[in-house]
Amino acid sequence: MPTPTDGRGSAVGGYGHEGTVDGHGPGHGHASDGHDLRHHGDAEVRDGSGALTDLAVNVRADTPPSWLREQIAASLTSLAAYPDGRAARAAVARRHGVEPERVLLTAGAAEAFVLLARALRVRRPVVVHPQFTEPEAALRDAGHEVGRVLLRAEDGFRLDPAAVPDDADLVVIGNPTNPTSVLHPAALVAELARPGRVLVVDEAFMDAVPGEREALAGRRDVPGLVVLRSLTKTWGLAGLRIGYVLAAPETVRELERAQPLWPVSTPALAAAQACMTPRALAEAEAVAGQVAADRAHLLAGLAEFEEVTAVAPAAGPFVLIRLDGAAGVRERLRTLGFAVRRGDTFPGLDDRWLRLAVRDRATTGRFLQALDKALVLAPR
Repeated sequence: MPTPTDGRGSAVGGYGHEGTVDGHGPGHGHASDGHDLRHHGDAEVRDGSGALTDLAVNVRADTPPSWLREQIAASLTSLAAYPDGRAARAAVARRHGVEPERVLLTAGAAEAFVLLARALRVRRPVVVHPQFTEPEAALRDAGHEVGRVLLRAEDGFRLDPAAVPDDADLVVIGNPTNPTSVLHPAALVAELARPGRVLVVDEAFMDAVPGEREALAGRRDVPGLVVLRSLTKTWGLAGLRIGYVLAAPETVRELERAQPLWPVSTPALAAAQACMTPRALAEAEAVAGQVAADRAHLLAGLAEFEEVTAVAPAAGPFVLIRLDGAAGVRERLRTLGFAVRRGDTFPGLDDRWLRLAVRDRATTGRFLQALDKALVLAPR
């Protein structure tokens, strides 16, 4: 039986006895193989003071915009009625050029991962890491034994489809990938598809990519394709919980049966409908262009530090960096007023990695000054 590999074809600890991975079978805890799969960026900024500048959470700053807040507020007069998702579902379908039967609205992308783990009958799920850890956590909590394909820093965290075991019947990959910010070519990701396999592509950050190049959302020609989208990141709706799944109608029906009644609230449905309008899509494209410029400014500043190596090219609204003593630097940055995301909770990374959210040039300038101080203070 093939084993998960490091992205170049060499094994990194495959399915052991009866499908366990690296000695770990299914589990309900937060940690797996030394990685806290349930640690997320919001934990970095919960000090209660509000004094930290947030570079740990990948949600666009100063959101949601006023026009979106107004749309959400207007929906509050309808709270006495049960939520009706038909209009929002149709709006998402129009935006991606698919039938409404191919759309499932969810309480954020995180709910979609739980539905996939619980509703689909799979035997050999594999997650391509480093990436968002919630898919593996959801699969483990549902009792699955999860295989891993670990992409390597030496290869730029690039995907090699041949590294994925042939008998994997569910494969999960992010694009662009959190936390590496790597954007995989759509054609390369599509090579992972085959009859009898569910291919889950997490495109939560795709709307931060100008032109959404390399997107698979809306494709009908890729067998077993399931695309997840989130409205959390660009529109600042983490507290509202709204996302959606694009998949074949039979897959949507399977997932829908696993949902509770009325899983998405009326305000969240109003937000989804509003974010699908031409005005919203034009604004998202403009934001994506600004993110690209701000990210380039951040990368240029990071290049001035010989101690820091950034993963490039980066395509998401965040950058992954490697430096010795990253844990100590992260703590010193906190004392200087900046929260950044630790990287060692992601399988495939260790305590030398940090993830930085892209912010405006002024914020980045202040951060780079703080980073310079944190590095100066580092023990030699």
